[in-house]
Amino acid sequence: MDVKKVAVVLADQVSPFELGVACEVFGTDRSADGIEGWDFAVCSPGGENVLSWSGFGLDGLESLDFAASADLLIVPTCAPRSASPPEPVLEVLRDAASRGAWVAGFCAGVFSLGYAGLLDGRDCTVHWVYEQEFRSRFPAAKVDPKALYVDDDGVLTSAGTVAAVDLCLHLVRELRGVAAATTLARRMVAAPHRAGGQAQFVQAPVPETAAPDDTVLAEALEWIERRLDRPFTVAELARRSGLGERTFLRRFSAATGTTPHRWLTERRLDRAQSLLEEGRLSIEDIAVACGYASAAALRHQFGKLRGTSPSAYRKTFSVG
Repeated sequence: MDVKKVAVVLADQVSPFELGVACEVFGTDRSADGIEGWDFAVCSPGGENVLSWSGFGLDGLESLDFAASADLLIVPTCAPRSASPPEPVLEVLRDAASRGAWVAGFCAGVFSLGYAGLLDGRDCTVHWVYEQEFRSRFPAAKVDPKALYVDDDGVLTSAGTVAAVDLCLHLVRELRGVAAATTLARRMVAAPHRAGGQAQFVQAPVPETAAPDDTVLAEALEWIERRLDRPFTVAELARRSGLGERTFLRRFSAATGTTPHRWLTERRLDRAQSLLEEGRLSIEDIAVACGYASAAALRHQFGKLRGTSPSAYRKTFSVG
């Protein structure tokens, strides 16, 4: 779809962060970075002022007439979830979907799409905190609580607030290409693609560093990350840290929230993704650089935890 006009649709008590994400991605001039922009506006019924969650007000908004002709409509979280947004908002969302425009909901903004009837029979996601409430209100929606975001034929939904960034970068990839999305991600100091690969699934988050007050573990993790091309055992890591194995495992779990094996696997796959995006090394060389015995071993782990193959990931995200 050729998206030229983007509208953010607000009701009231909007999340400033999610509104800011939409404005940062679609409402900021990126021509200096070679990224073509969009005709952009933030809209409300009658162009009326809207209050934010943080207590400050927003004025100077466009009316929903702008949204009525937009190619992409974005709905950030607007409280309350327990009540339908105003009928003019529902009407502009329904009309947009019926004329083939894209409609996106960020976090609890997904509820607005549900109230508009746009998620019946569709794949979607929502913040895990709201999952049960969402299912009870919209039983016909096909909810995947593990997805960072879902794109079901132009009806798009994202999980928590930061997942709105993931969804927006997905949209930029679709509309402006991989290079533009990667450039934008770097300007925003965001990952161009988070764990989950093209399948868009993410496991339990794995912190990248130890707790600040555990300098022994912080040093150990930094040491490991500089040597991802070699094998490790828990016994070896415990000895290097000057700890017994049980103590090491207990402190490792407290610092990272996971096991050494899981943490190391994620770090190796993160490294593999970076090397695949650079596009210079072969899959075999990348496997060796990331501590895998063979390219087949890398493919197995990559497919299991990233939902795609290294070759497919490279084809989609390489900027080299």
